[in-house]
Amino acid sequence: MAGYGKQREPIDLIIAKGKKHLTKEEIAERKNSEINIDDYKNVKAPSYLSKKQKNEFTEIATKLVDIGIMSELDEDCLARYLIAKDNYLKFTKLLNSAIKNKASKKYKEDAEMQRILSLDIEAYLIQQDRAFKQCNTCADKLGLTISSRCRLQVPQAPEKPKENKFAKFNVI
Repeated sequence: MAGYGKQREPIDLIIAKGKKHLTKEEIAERKNSEINIDDYKNVKAPSYLSKKQKNEFTEIATKLVDIGIMSELDEDCLARYLIAKDNYLKFTKLLNSAIKNKASKKYKEDAEMQRILSLDIEAYLIQQDRAFKQCNTCADKLGLTISSRCRLQVPQAPEKPKENKFAKFNVI
């Protein structure tokens, strides 16, 4: 049944919202069953990333750890995001080059070359689309897109209860 319905919220968020009343035992039980992000701040770039990717990994991971939404359990997802992003950029560059070549005077009258370039363009479009989807999926899971950040719930300080102006009369 897991995976259906509303996602489970951390107990600290539930308490901060103040909309649900739990006993001390229920709160303690929930806290003991939750993963504590503070225990996982030892985030490192995987060894299979390039130097450039590792630098970008460190930059993004630092921001995500600072706001408390990334742990070492997410390292591989961020690495996949960076690889997919690089692949997307690579296929975009190849696609632009193929389109430019197809439109050039050099190949305009060569039918065979036009056919080959058309096949290249189609193949690059397919690969570019796959890389984009992979990149976008990982970005969404990591909170790197606008819509995924909008789904994040940041606890607000509870409002002070308003003073009851009739309390001074002690009427029961």
